[in-house]
Amino acid sequence: MSDDTIDTGRRRFLTAATTVIGGVGVVYAASPFISSWFPSAKAQALGAPVKIDLSKLEPGAQMTVEWRGQPVWVIHRTKPMLEKLPELDGLLRDPTSEHDQQPQYAHNEYRSIKPEYLVLIGICTHLGCVPMYRPDIGSIEPSWQGGFFCPCHGSKFDLAGRVYKGVPAPLNLVVPPYKYVSDTVIVVGEDQKAA
Repeated sequence: MSDDTIDTGRRRFLTAATTVIGGVGVVYAASPFISSWFPSAKAQALGAPVKIDLSKLEPGAQMTVEWRGQPVWVIHRTKPMLEKLPELDGLLRDPTSEHDQQPQYAHNEYRSIKPEYLVLIGICTHLGCVPMYRPDIGSIEPSWQGGFFCPCHGSKFDLAGRVYKGVPAPLNLVVPPYKYVSDTVIVVGEDQKAA
């Protein structure tokens, strides 16, 4: 064949078309691989902060939300509930919360930013069971002043999430990081700024 019979324009067109189609194929084949580097929407949601509206939470009531795959409890404590807390100190394993189970801004007798609202991770510190909210006085035993009871192994916590002496749970319930964004809305998963 001589050079006169070769259509160089057609050859250039076919080379360019093949290159473009091959490039599109490479991008198409690589996109699932590259997208696998990013966390899924479900994984992103598991670690994302959770906004909670407290305005409809009645005094004495409990609300449960999920954050990072764990139950988070918000309890609207009444004045009588708060008044009982100091009376229980002698019965508790860690009444002043010496073990680091709460952020610094919740290291107080109420273990909360605002005394009336308690925010806890609802998992027993013994073996990871989920305790029950039992606010009624005498509902577990005659001396019961209200709190959380783990029926799996008998661990008991007061209405600040502090563990009683003589039960299997070694530590107080965990207070997660949280902050107020308004008087009635908190965000669990973000720390309150120091005042």
